[in-house]
Amino acid sequence: MKASVRWLRTLCPGLDASPGDLAARFTAAGLEVEGLHVYGEASAECVVARVVSQRPHPGKGGLHLVTVDRGGGTLLEVVCGAPNVPPAGGLVVLAPLGARLPAKGVTLERRTIAGIASEGMLCSEAELGLDEGGAGILVLAPGSGDPGTRLADACPETHDTILEINLTPNRPDALGHVGLAREAAVLFRLPWSMPAPGSPVRVAKEAEPDIDALASVRILDFERCPSYGAAAVVDVGIGPSPAWLRYRLASLGVRPISNVVDVTNLLLLEYGHPMHAFDLDRLRASDGAGARPIVVRRATDGEAMTTLDGAPHVLVGDDLVIADGAGPVALAGVMGGASSEITAGTKRVLLECAYFEPRGVRRASRRHALHTDSSHRFERGVDPGDSRDVLARAVRLLTELAGGTAVRGDILVARSKAEPAVVTLRAKRLDALLGVHVPWEEATDTLTRLGFAIRTRSAEEVAVVVPGHRPDVSREVDLIEEVARVRGMEAIPVALPRVRPSREDAPRERVTQRARAAAVELGLSEAITYSFVSRASLEKIGAPAPAVILQNPLSLAQEVMRTSLLPGLLEAVGLARRHGERDARLFTVGSVFLGHGGQSGLPEERLSFAAVLAGTRVPYLGKPEAIDVWDGKGLAEGFARRMVGRAAIGVERFAHGELPPYLHPRGAVRVVVDGLAVGALGPLHPDVVDRFDLGSTAVVVEVDLALLERQEHKAPRYAPIARFPASIRDLALVVHDDIPAGDVVDAVRSAAGALATEVTLFDRFVGGAVPEAHRSLAFRVVYRADDRTLTDAEVDAQHAKAVSEVGKRFGATLRA
Repeated sequence: MKASVRWLRTLCPGLDASPGDLAARFTAAGLEVEGLHVYGEASAECVVARVVSQRPHPGKGGLHLVTVDRGGGTLLEVVCGAPNVPPAGGLVVLAPLGARLPAKGVTLERRTIAGIASEGMLCSEAELGLDEGGAGILVLAPGSGDPGTRLADACPETHDTILEINLTPNRPDALGHVGLAREAAVLFRLPWSMPAPGSPVRVAKEAEPDIDALASVRILDFERCPSYGAAAVVDVGIGPSPAWLRYRLASLGVRPISNVVDVTNLLLLEYGHPMHAFDLDRLRASDGAGARPIVVRRATDGEAMTTLDGAPHVLVGDDLVIADGAGPVALAGVMGGASSEITAGTKRVLLECAYFEPRGVRRASRRHALHTDSSHRFERGVDPGDSRDVLARAVRLLTELAGGTAVRGDILVARSKAEPAVVTLRAKRLDALLGVHVPWEEATDTLTRLGFAIRTRSAEEVAVVVPGHRPDVSREVDLIEEVARVRGMEAIPVALPRVRPSREDAPRERVTQRARAAAVELGLSEAITYSFVSRASLEKIGAPAPAVILQNPLSLAQEVMRTSLLPGLLEAVGLARRHGERDARLFTVGSVFLGHGGQSGLPEERLSFAAVLAGTRVPYLGKPEAIDVWDGKGLAEGFARRMVGRAAIGVERFAHGELPPYLHPRGAVRVVVDGLAVGALGPLHPDVVDRFDLGSTAVVVEVDLALLERQEHKAPRYAPIARFPASIRDLALVVHDDIPAGDVVDAVRSAAGALATEVTLFDRFVGGAVPEAHRSLAFRVVYRADDRTLTDAEVDAQHAKAVSEVGKRFGATLRA
């Protein structure tokens, strides 16, 4: 929310606090001011000047030498190339020498242009930082000010301080300057009252049609639209708004369009209550004549309309629309339709000010991807009781700024008026909750000044009527919070509460801490990922369908609870790579939420570990090498060993049909601990790499910590240093590509017998004399006995048995 300090001072007379003090007080009271900037900073240094004469530049075409009176009889000659310099007597804005123009980042210095010195500059709105503006300099209206008057004094709206306020969703009253002015008056203890909307400048005569003759309103869904108000102004002249209105809107980030549209935007910023203007003559009557009908109803499935931004929309039955006699003309609370928008030819305007149920507006806004200033306010809740004031204020401004004539009467259709909420506040509860005594009169006075009404009062409690502009207040604790924040949080004593921390020795916490420690020891960095993810991210890796779906997610990126840890990690890697960081070694530990299981019908929450390796590794005294599946295998084995000790840890190929869809078929394996598959690893499938925009492949590791923890933790066992020497034999076997190297290792170890203490694969070779679809695998076999030195004959016999067994089992041949 952007707030104008100048506007707040107008609405709250006596508010003379500096912008910094106002920002600090707002922030302390819960309206966090994130930033503060000056709008039109140059207007404090630029002055009004009167054109005396102008003549063409003698040395350069397209330029003029303009003589201006800058006040006090001082004449200056300025070189100017603008096409709209007014004739003698016209008022312009002069930036004298030494003036700063922050919007352009320059300070005016004497310059010689084509041989003639310019003693200043005639400024445009863009150069003054007021608006993007069009071509040419800013020409002021006659009588705007005497020559030499600062522009900030001649046109006060050209200089303002803007507060950037980060509002929490529970404070819709602060989405308008009236609400902020009420807040400022309370915080600085100033008198305040609601601004009067004022009376129309021109009103239609008795003989002319009243509002009922021009329009009718029917509400067919009072649940979604409890009230709808309308008023009309005729004989309007569409044109630019006056300077003060254009600059006020521009300072708050709203683009001026035309006087009618600008008035509706101004009132949105003033009251925080959105309104809409229809071209009355473009509203269609069912019979083609008579009063134009306005019907508030649900859309029919498949009904179409085009919104003001030119985008077509197909509506559904849950959409609430404003319709005329032929079809929808607005998506209620979100955006108006193009068929009835205000145009240059508009003469009669129908004004709408309604209350729409917040949840319905929120659903429609998200469904059609239209987040507007209007929907932002309706979603949080507007004051349902200020519709007549807003309409009256709009009518007053249109008769004043657009030359319109107010049609007699207004329309306000509403269901039976709901009783306001009444909340009881107890003095003892107030003191007990805040931990400090608050004078009872101070508390009730604070609530009264905030707009709450006191229905009944005693020395110990009051019954408080909640005003329409505070839909967030419904409980006693809410009233206590209002008293506390206005009084100042610094007035509440600081005392640490007694808390019971979670037990770090709980089984789940123990496993989590050990997993994190193990991953860090292996050189990984932890990535904190959300438990909420999007459906799309799960679908990208073919993860199980989500079992927990949020009914009201913060965003579409957090609409379901994850069934895999990988999407969060891969999105982190993709983001890092888009910022130029190619290498990543990340892990995360957390729960995944799988399909409903057990008699409880609740999702199964399983503790898991996932890691991703991407980029390159840098070997000692070597060149960088690309991460591959062997890095993932080493990581998985190292992690499992740190978690369960001296278990039998290895990898094995997936059975047919069990391969996870996110892994590459070549290189994907299961992680096995003591014969139990506890996870998977491998390079990502190329399709997954493309879906996450990773640029190049990555290796991932997933481990089910719940399964891993079931394995018995075996402490490392000491083995004495061998007393007798080993005998080493190398073995190169040619086998078919389909035969896993691990199966060959197991066969060699089994056939070689107990004397073979180590069997290690140390080389793989293809090509050359090796037949097609085959590969040469080289193994190192270490033979050793614990009680003697082996003879060559013993070793040769065992080695020959191993070669023979592998040849029979796999059709392997010795490589020459």
